[in-house]
Amino acid sequence: MTRTGTVRVGIGGWTFEPWQGHFYPEKLKARDELSYASSKLRTIEVNGTYYSTQKRETFAKWASEVPDGFVFTLKASRYATNKKVLGEAGESIARFLDSGVAELGDHLGPILWQFMATKKFDPVDFEAFLKLLPAKQEGVPLRHAVEVRHDSFLTPEFAALLDKHGVGLVIADHAEYPMLADVTADFTYLRLQTGSDAEPLCYDHSRMAEWKARIEALARGEQLRGLPMADPARAPSKQPRDVFAYFITEGKVNAPAGAMHLQAAIEAK
Repeated sequence: MTRTGTVRVGIGGWTFEPWQGHFYPEKLKARDELSYASSKLRTIEVNGTYYSTQKRETFAKWASEVPDGFVFTLKASRYATNKKVLGEAGESIARFLDSGVAELGDHLGPILWQFMATKKFDPVDFEAFLKLLPAKQEGVPLRHAVEVRHDSFLTPEFAALLDKHGVGLVIADHAEYPMLADVTADFTYLRLQTGSDAEPLCYDHSRMAEWKARIEALARGEQLRGLPMADPARAPSKQPRDVFAYFITEGKVNAPAGAMHLQAAIEAK
């Protein structure tokens, strides 16, 4: 049997009023939402960490409320990625990581560093930023992924920098921003952002099957073909890779249903 990485499919956050009586049972208390969501899903992307600093006690509380094997991915602070000079982000990166992310321990997945659509690729400055990303925080191993949103990143030099530093590239299915599907780390990160509330599973059956096949290929260690890449000529080593995939942004009402369906379909043998 072909070895594959672990696939985790999830959603963005766990607090969303329309999920009451839709994803969550009627009258479920807010304090019980994370426990319930983590019993149905294998991962959640936390977006609140992008906007404000969380307390160390908060991260510890989250970790205590989820089952073994459940993983949070964290969107890193905007104060680190929205700088004009990325090489000057060291203090902001340290402040974010020092806030207590290591309290998540084994429940900590990749950290997502998201850049604004106006941020253009400057190879010298971008590498200076990558060099600031530590491999560990308080003894806890860290994995990093970047999401870029400007066409200037469509260059082999960008993919080479990520590969050099072992940083993943977010494959973003977005209505406005460019998609890049290069594999540059020992894991892959997908953000599926073009769903619809009119679709019971967020994505229609055809697109769901398409992304299922892509995720399975990534888990086997294959490079995706037929999607835009910064460097189509690159051939990353074929090895099993963990995959983190999130239904997020559009179609949020049915994102949990889509995530649970896709997870079950991938795990069905």
